[in-house]
Amino acid sequence: MHRRQFLAALAAAGAAGFAHAYDSSRILLAQTATARRVPDVIFVPTPNEVVDKMLEIAKVTPKDVVYDLGCGDGRIVITAAQKYGVRAVGIDIDPKRIAEANANAKAAKVTDKVRFIEGDLFEADISEATVVTLYLLTRLNEKLKPKLQKELQPGTRVVSHAFDMGDWAPEQKTQVAASTVYLWRIPARA
Repeated sequence: MHRRQFLAALAAAGAAGFAHAYDSSRILLAQTATARRVPDVIFVPTPNEVVDKMLEIAKVTPKDVVYDLGCGDGRIVITAAQKYGVRAVGIDIDPKRIAEANANAKAAKVTDKVRFIEGDLFEADISEATVVTLYLLTRLNEKLKPKLQKELQPGTRVVSHAFDMGDWAPEQKTQVAASTVYLWRIPARA
């Protein structure tokens, strides 16, 4: 609720209803703040040579569906669509990043292959992904690990820029420039 709406509610309530209007406004402000999630990490773009290495190490093919969790400006999704012809989806909680990603996809002429979703990556449906890319923090990767292992099909490749997954040992680890890129595969279910 904006300040103007709050003041209008107070004026409409009159002096007798001040306490009720004040309590109602406090509840609405609290609900608005709770509903508006903020990113868990600041946006730092993945360098293009790291994007290329992430997609290369994942062995992306045109049959894949690439999901970038915390997609920022959309560069991984856009590069996957341009270089490999895949369908790709980016998810980010920041509406500014989603607007930027959509503008970048339009400029790159890949809007027919990509989609950007404003939402919480921990709550999003990622089950159609065959490749998932990440540039989060180790603690967020570890928090995300159960979701990845539950929702993704065995064999799905997970690639992370710079941050590992704690005790989940990567299948492959490589250096590009000053960055480390990690690769895991979702294991077969017991």
